[in-house]
Amino acid sequence: MKASTIGFIGGGNMARSLIGGLIADHTDPATLWVSEPDPQQRERLHEGSVHVIDDNDALVRHADVVVLAVKPQVLGQICQTIAPVVRERNPLIVSIAAGIRLADMERWLGGKPAIVRTMPNTPALVQCGATALVANARVNAAQKELAEGIMRAVGLTLWLEREEQMDAVTALSGSGPAYFFLVMEALESAAAELGLAKDTARLLTLQTAFGAAKMALESPDDAATLRQRVTSPGGTTEQALRVLDEGDLRRLFRRALQAASDRSEELARLLGGQG
Repeated sequence: MKASTIGFIGGGNMARSLIGGLIADHTDPATLWVSEPDPQQRERLHEGSVHVIDDNDALVRHADVVVLAVKPQVLGQICQTIAPVVRERNPLIVSIAAGIRLADMERWLGGKPAIVRTMPNTPALVQCGATALVANARVNAAQKELAEGIMRAVGLTLWLEREEQMDAVTALSGSGPAYFFLVMEALESAAAELGLAKDTARLLTLQTAFGAAKMALESPDDAATLRQRVTSPGGTTEQALRVLDEGDLRRLFRRALQAASDRSEELARLLGGQG
């Protein structure tokens, strides 16, 4: 069977990460196309043996799948520009632009486009991402598998039942890396105040975070059970957790995710008003 041709509009960090993941997963670089206006970016991409051009319409004419890898603020303009060619060829559209709803992309593109909206997070840049996907009614099973395969090249993927859940995904996994970075930052600072050298505090923090995540990924037990297992009665861990509970850490995280989710919904309305 002929391999699908995948075209990327935009050659930034996330597009390059996806391309690198696909090639590492044995995708033929000859089936990958990128449209990028920046000459330096095009040169960098061309070194990976993919086809690089500066014409979005030409890319859509070549591609079975068009990945919209541009900033949300310009996605409306891009969609309206390529709309005639999309209606002519009807490729699968995959968006990685945060906050842009399916209905808005359908309106900008016109016709009856098959669209998959995705929400990858920044660890995708190191092939450890988490990506949620949701499709409109025109996406068939084969196209769903194709879209999932593209995003799986940079980490875990999962399908949402409803697009409305994307705001919660944005609050959890989209913004989530920053929450963990903040915790790491706080731990490093506190450990330094206890007398550890800065480099030592950083290394122990990072390895501990990595080890805890690896344990959680590989264990059939939930986080609460794992926490209880490493908390000996009367021990040091119990004392530390008691302080965190007194600070109502759980309530803070509920408020933080709600705030992020509300902002995601607000931005979707604002960005959807383009064009």
